[in-house]
Parts: sequence; C-alpha cells; structure tokens
Amino acid sequence: MSFKDNLREAIDFSGLEQKELAYRANISLRNIENYLRENASIPSADKAVQIAQVLGVTVEYLVTGIEIPNKSSVPFIHGIDNDIQQLLKSLRKLSNTKQRIVIKNALNLYEMLKKP
Repeated sequence: MSFKDNLREAIDFSGLEQKELAYRANISLRNIENYLRENASIPSADKAVQIAQVLGVTVEYLVTGIEIPNKSSVPFIHGIDNDIQQLLKSLRKLSNTKQRIVIKNALNLYEMLKKP
C-alpha cells in the first residue's frame, strides 16, 4: 500500500477527523488533504513524524504499511477485523476509568469462555 493508503487506514482507525489530526499535528488541513489525494504528495520527514505521533503509529508504518513497535505510542494493528476495530474506536471514546472497567470485564469474560 502507498503512504496515502496507510495514512487513510491509520486515520480511520484512530477515529480522528482530518481537521483534528491537522490541529494536533500542527500541520495545515490542506496539507493533510494533499497527502490523501489520488496523486498524493508525501510529507517531509518532520511532518511525517508529527502525523505518526498523533495517530499512534510509526513513520515506518505510514511509509511501508509494516508496523514496527514504537514504545511511545499505542501500536497500530494492521489488518485487524473490522468489528474489533470498531470496538477499539468506541473504547477510546470512553474515560480511562470506564475503559478499565470494559477491559476488566472483557478479560473476565475471556477467562470464562476459554474453559471447556
């Protein structure tokens, strides 16, 4: 996949709108839109780093589509099932306390279901 495709996927996964990404990355909305166009330009290295940091992915992912673990970000899971993506997007919208409750309950449910 191309930079444009990887960027689109990372934006979709993050749940951010282009305008919010631009604001958080301190990049103009026009530049973000240019990176997503059919004949997309590729950002400079410093802009790519800013975008990657906001989206919680590595620059390597944006360029190659292959995620290399980045300790400072939440890892992007390439090719994850759409239902799980939607669950993660929804979970991110909750407060930290509510996220912990959902995760704890999911882990408890998993433990119950894995028993024969």
